[in-house]
Amino acid sequence: MATIRASCSDCGDVELTTADVSVRICDDNNHGTYSFRCPTCETTVVKSAEPRTIDLLVASGVVFTTWQMPAELNELKEGEPIDHDDLLDFHDLLSDDRALEQALAEFTG
Repeated sequence: MATIRASCSDCGDVELTTADVSVRICDDNNHGTYSFRCPTCETTVVKSAEPRTIDLLVASGVVFTTWQMPAELNELKEGEPIDHDDLLDFHDLLSDDRALEQALAEFTG
């Protein structure tokens, strides 16, 4: 099993095995990260990595998973973005049982 050197922001350089590290790769843009639990402080460390680093980790035997960006990122956005006042209004509506029932009735038809 290969030894992998990485760094924890609190503890500095640490030595890990391939079983201690995991890699995640985005299918949409090929961006990769690796993560590990620091053997000293037990903090989970997640770091961005260049494709070359990801390739080396995977070639060494590190298990990888892939993920995809949410489809909502590609949806057409219409109207103004919500602001703080919109959130306050929404909060008030959720606190008003009658207004909530009316809104749900309009939504469900």
